[in-house]
Amino acid sequence: MAAKDLIESWITRLDDDRLRIGDQGQDVPITAAEGRHVRTIGGLHLYEFRLPAGVALRVDLPVSIIPSDEGEPTEGIILHQFGNFIFLQTLDSLGTPIPSVTLVPDQAGLLDTIIGRLKDMITRADAYNLGPAERLASLLQAQDDSRNEVTSESSVLRFVWLDELSQRRYRLAGMAMELIRANKRILLLSPDHHESDEIVGILARRMKAGGLNYNTWISRYELPLTPHSRDISLQELGFESQTHQFYAKAQAEKASLRGKYERFRELAPLLAAKANKQKDLDEVRLLEWRLVSQMRDLQVKLAEVTTTLSEYAGLSLFQRLSMQAVGRNVDSLKQYQSIYQQQIDALNQELDVAKARIQELVPEAAVPKDLRPEFDDLKEHIVKLGGTKKIRELLAAEEDPNRQAFIQNRRLVAATPTRVASDPLFSRVRFDILIADEAPRIAAALLVAAAGLARERIIVSGDLREIATASQWTLGDKVGRSIPSTAPSTLA
Repeated sequence: MAAKDLIESWITRLDDDRLRIGDQGQDVPITAAEGRHVRTIGGLHLYEFRLPAGVALRVDLPVSIIPSDEGEPTEGIILHQFGNFIFLQTLDSLGTPIPSVTLVPDQAGLLDTIIGRLKDMITRADAYNLGPAERLASLLQAQDDSRNEVTSESSVLRFVWLDELSQRRYRLAGMAMELIRANKRILLLSPDHHESDEIVGILARRMKAGGLNYNTWISRYELPLTPHSRDISLQELGFESQTHQFYAKAQAEKASLRGKYERFRELAPLLAAKANKQKDLDEVRLLEWRLVSQMRDLQVKLAEVTTTLSEYAGLSLFQRLSMQAVGRNVDSLKQYQSIYQQQIDALNQELDVAKARIQELVPEAAVPKDLRPEFDDLKEHIVKLGGTKKIRELLAAEEDPNRQAFIQNRRLVAATPTRVASDPLFSRVRFDILIADEAPRIAAALLVAAAGLARERIIVSGDLREIATASQWTLGDKVGRSIPSTAPSTLA
């Protein structure tokens, strides 16, 4: 059976389950009490509630939350159940004190979303990568006696079948490190959020020991149940925490840019006015220089005339006749002396006006010592960003956190199979490698949905004995649920 045929079979199976849930009315409201706020990261809130005895809810089941204090209904996801207590992730705060709530499960809606993803893989096969999924299909259809199917490796499908859990996890961590160093994008799949926390903690410690900055490469999708794993803060590795910090930093940078732009707009006209005043000052100073030059020339001429008059009586007859020939006699020299003096007096008046104007312009054109370097730095920064028009566009743009772009920059994304198959974000991102941790405990339909996102290779890890005991890869009617419910357990 090819991957497409296997997907169609599971679509039929899941559709039957969805119809049965609707006919039997299984999505009945459940009262949850003893609410406790666990933590808030970014825009997500984690709460703990107690369920009535005998109620078990599956991992990643979406629920509608109706507070008992007539608060606004909201939506949430069941992350984990241990005993009668559940961890519930919500988009909206439930307030303080936390009231008891009514949970309305949406199993039919969850199955319908997964069916939609599987149908999309068939109808838009070119948008997915069904090559590795074809090899995985043979594994998922292998019977208990077909050991060659579950142990024969290829370049597309590799196995880590070990009985000891710690050995499997250690082997997977080493393989993940090699793939990250090879610049591969990895989707790490775990059966539930508790298992995902454990494998992420192990991988982060291994990367830290190997000298890699795990905060840069790993992203744990959804809120981690355990805040710390030894010396590793799993909260910092949470996708919501990383996006919140990234966009908080982006907001701070935007606020800083707005401040710089407003300061630039404040300084630009001021310095432009100063530049105009400086231009006027330069023109007046040039005029002053010209007036002084003219005055010096006139003073030289006046001195010559005065000297000639004082020496005229002692000049020889020949010199006097020579001067008279060119119109320079005592009367004309006195006239020249008077004209030169009048011109010098007029120039002095113009110089007084010019000096007064210079005294007015000097403070008006003066630029404070630190103002020019500040403006030059602001101008250089704005030019690098594309100019004032681009800055205005950036500041006017609405904040729209691009979760797809952010998750594509992570080298390893750890998630649960139900979230991968039902969250629209994963329908738009692709990975090089799929690592299925504890694969025998993951439903075949969810494994196939995740396999369609892997371009190059699939690594399957787990205990061979669990393939038969978990019965998650069997398509027959003997399986009670096509997607497993949460098995009650105690958090480590």
